[in-house]
Amino acid sequence: MELMIAIVLLGIFATGVYQVLLNNQRSFAAQTQRIDLQQNIRAATTILPAEFREMDAGDSDIVAMDSSSITMRAMRQLAFICDAPALGGGAGNISFTVRQTPFFGNRQSFQAGDSVLVFYEGNPARRSDDQWVRGAVTSSSNLACTDGSAGFQVQLQPQWINGNVGFNVAGAITAGSPVRGFTSLTYRLWQSPSDNLYYLAQQVGNGTPQPLVGPLMGANGLGFTYYDSTGTTTTGDRAQVALIGVKVRGRTSQVIRQANDPALAYKYDSVSIQVALRNNPRCGPGSMPFRACG
Repeated sequence: MELMIAIVLLGIFATGVYQVLLNNQRSFAAQTQRIDLQQNIRAATTILPAEFREMDAGDSDIVAMDSSSITMRAMRQLAFICDAPALGGGAGNISFTVRQTPFFGNRQSFQAGDSVLVFYEGNPARRSDDQWVRGAVTSSSNLACTDGSAGFQVQLQPQWINGNVGFNVAGAITAGSPVRGFTSLTYRLWQSPSDNLYYLAQQVGNGTPQPLVGPLMGANGLGFTYYDSTGTTTTGDRAQVALIGVKVRGRTSQVIRQANDPALAYKYDSVSIQVALRNNPRCGPGSMPFRACG
């Protein structure tokens, strides 16, 4: 009889301990999932603003846009011209030299096939013609600047000259002008074929999308809204975009128990941000109303 009583008491005690451990495990798992969810969607507030603030909508940095994706010129390199190109001649390749130091970016050089934007001063007496002009690098090699510092000689196909010889003006690109290397990059809502879940994905050119943030709530897990300088929503004219709103709706990767609810279910959370385009042009389409043109 005493043995039976001891076994019963031990069973009751073990059941209580097991229940406590099980509840703690479930609570830990649920808390971990919530933390992962919040950190996951916060990643979007770090990645996207850094990319968007580099854009200049008036210079066609926004290639395409809709409510669930945006294709843009993403800046990946920055260098400075030490020997300016000789403009004013033919419309073929032009040659200029950039300094090896300072040189910023994930690759410390230019190479054939790179797309670049070169700052075009135009007439130094006017600000209204200042802009970034596009070119394609055909070759690059080591060549010292005329002041003796290390540099790269870059052969460039000037795409701004083709069909518009008015831009082919001697002295329009000066020594010290910045050169920015860029790539075509798309951020979009993407459904993975492996698990059928939705993600915020990054796609370089026509490459395979790479998931960055997710899983998301579903087909409405990512939304972009575009505003002009007056705060009015714009959907058609990419050059008028001055502010981009982003909403990311995420979900936990596993079902968890919510507070005061024993049922297992996914936990959802969202984050909304608005990013002003830092490099909005001083003049022309998309200009802020307080900026004057000379």
